Amino acid sequence: MSTVHSDPKLRLRRGSPVPHLQDNGRSATATEPRSEPMSRLATLLGVQVLGTGGYTPDVRVHNEDLSALGCDPEWIVQRSGISERRHAPTEQASGDLAYEAAIRCIDSAGVDPADIDLLIVGTITPDRQIPSTACELQDRLGLRCPSMDIAAACAGFMYSSVTAMQFIHSGASRHALVVASDVLTRVVDPKDKRTYPLFGDGAGAALLGRGDENQGFLAYTLGSDGAGADQLCIPGGGSREPLTAESIAAGDQYLYMDGRSIFKWAVRTIHTSCYDVLDHAGLTVDDIDWVMLHQANSRILDAAVEDMGLDRHKVLLNLDRYGNTSAASIPLVLDEAARDGLLTQGDRILMCGFGAGLTWGTGILQW
Repeated sequence: MSTVHSDPKLRLRRGSPVPHLQDNGRSATATEPRSEPMSRLATLLGVQVLGTGGYTPDVRVHNEDLSALGCDPEWIVQRSGISERRHAPTEQASGDLAYEAAIRCIDSAGVDPADIDLLIVGTITPDRQIPSTACELQDRLGLRCPSMDIAAACAGFMYSSVTAMQFIHSGASRHALVVASDVLTRVVDPKDKRTYPLFGDGAGAALLGRGDENQGFLAYTLGSDGAGADQLCIPGGGSREPLTAESIAAGDQYLYMDGRSIFKWAVRTIHTSCYDVLDHAGLTVDDIDWVMLHQANSRILDAAVEDMGLDRHKVLLNLDRYGNTSAASIPLVLDEAARDGLLTQGDRILMCGFGAGLTWGTGILQW
């Protein structure tokens, strides 16, 4: 586990230019955040993380390995902070990565699989359109419980975790297994020299159960803004645009990203949603022990850290080794922190996932 380091005297700069989404999905620059709340804020306590697990494929792809595709290794580092990423071999799908992360998670929790009564998988790269990846994973793990996929892109772990916590909080579930797994290298065009180097494959998991009244989300928010849907999407392959020979030739099966607009939106979303949950919990950035942001791009993370005046020693990163693993990025960081012994009961962890949809999920988890 690595951290980023900075001048602790950095302070928040409010009123910096931020983008608003117009009706056509394009971004327009504004000088002030929206006056209305981005999404509802709430508290969700009495739930704890019983165990974590993570898995990345064995195949390491260094920046130099992408030179044959026309990618500049130095440009990749400068623009993204990524030195290597993991690629799933052809025989591995999202469900396979999810399985490996799940069994590690169950083992670390020391919970009998027979006692797991809910399974949620956050993924936008399911093994098949039908059935859900969660149903097939449930069978492989030998679980007897309801199972479902949640498609919230890079915010998938946050959406899945809040959903599972609600089940536990209400008493509908005792042990809920949350797995986030994506194989994005299958849906990004290798010819896209600016986008393809950013992504890697991986899975992370957390097993949730009843905790004391101080454990869980001191504050959280989930949000979406479909006006920006076209800024980060896969145009073809759904019921609106089934794939044809012509659309495949046009590359509609691959991920499209308006990098400039997404960058501005992501920085603003981190800023606003993090301060929303801090305010709701009655805390400041100094009260946070660890920061786990979606590992999208070092420039996004650096801008957010500087903008909020976060202590970079508290910001945990693995982006340089894994790239952008979508929904899996936060639970992979969480698992590494847990295995490295960084987390102690009572620690406050600021988490923020953001991505296609546009979707975001931000919370302060008390360990």
